[in-house]
Amino acid sequence: MPFLHRLATLRDDVIFFVYIYQAWAYKVDHTRVNEFGQGGDDEPAEEKIAAKPLTSPPDAKDVGKESVQAVKKAEESISSGNITSDKSAAKPRRRG
Repeated sequence: MPFLHRLATLRDDVIFFVYIYQAWAYKVDHTRVNEFGQGGDDEPAEEKIAAKPLTSPPDAKDVGKESVQAVKKAEESISSGNITSDKSAAKPRRRG
């Protein structure tokens, strides 16, 4: 192995150990405010609100059943062959 390659490898090892030492010596402060003005650990309330599933208000119309029924009717008509797509009705192309 050439001497310069060994020297470059030793340099990489030294840099790695310096990085490991700095990560150990200088811990990350999670309570520090970042450049956007947002804090770290003291804001879990927003995350909890955002993590909740979406729900409709109690006075909203229930249109979900109507759309489900419409989709079922469309699937039934397609499976029974009453509706054909444009691709099946098109003439086959000649290969030349």
